[in-house]
Amino acid sequence: MNTQSSPTKPLRARMTEDMTARGLGTASQRGHLRACEQFAVWLGRSPETATADEAKAFQLSLSEDGATVKKRNRIMTGLKFLFRVTLRRHDLVAEIFHLKEPRRVPQVLSQDEVRRLLVLSPDLRTRTMLSLAYGCGLRASEVVKLRVGDIDS
Repeated sequence: MNTQSSPTKPLRARMTEDMTARGLGTASQRGHLRACEQFAVWLGRSPETATADEAKAFQLSLSEDGATVKKRNRIMTGLKFLFRVTLRRHDLVAEIFHLKEPRRVPQVLSQDEVRRLLVLSPDLRTRTMLSLAYGCGLRASEVVKLRVGDIDS
């Protein structure tokens, strides 16, 4: 690609200078630049000329394209840096929002899995400890720290 023909090259250089001045690492810089390139391709022109409605529409297009929450947030962080720091377009920054990532629920054993685990336990003491841990809802780290004196008889 010819570096002279691309209209975004001066903007890219300014953004790189801003990121370097603020001490962003090379991986962060690459990610921010990639996000801005993606926005410019979607927009069909330089991001300098973007409107607030286009910034909103880009976020919606990311979700419609099936981008994960993490990917959308990463892309919008790059655009937010471009708009806030390099372009000083606070009207566009106000349109960018981050989504909360859904929390993953820990995997819970089924009753059948617990039953099989108890059947396979080698002795009564182990089976009792596993039953107690499961019945009390203890975490593995709590079970490891459990001592005989901790059990109220």
